Amino acid sequence: MPLSDHEQRLLEQMEQALYAEDPKFASVLQGDDLRLRYRRRLVFAVIGFLAGIVALMAGLVISVTVVSVLGFVVMLVSVLAGFSAYNRAPRTDGAAPAGGTSVTPIRSSKKGLMDRVEERWQRRRDQFGR
Repeated sequence: MPLSDHEQRLLEQMEQALYAEDPKFASVLQGDDLRLRYRRRLVFAVIGFLAGIVALMAGLVISVTVVSVLGFVVMLVSVLAGFSAYNRAPRTDGAAPAGGTSVTPIRSSKKGLMDRVEERWQRRRDQFGR
């Protein structure tokens, strides 16, 4: 059930009041672009993986097992972080990621909360054939 015009106006007034009262808090709630955040995490994961390879090889060359093990652990954590960032990143083509559901930035959608909830409900009903 969509919001009435009166309720939408009240909601818009509340948003404007929040921006006027505390713009820093409002910007935190708005958030940044999720694609940029996950792309940055993926780049850090690749850099961490390369650093792990360097540490692993350095530990083998200087015959210090602890350095090699730490390099392997860094590589493992980097791969897990990279896959996590890749699977959670929103898709620009609308396709769902391999391991989960698509995440869309809040500010990119001009629809109201109830419209998005209704669309999700309809997709689930259509998907499961009910």
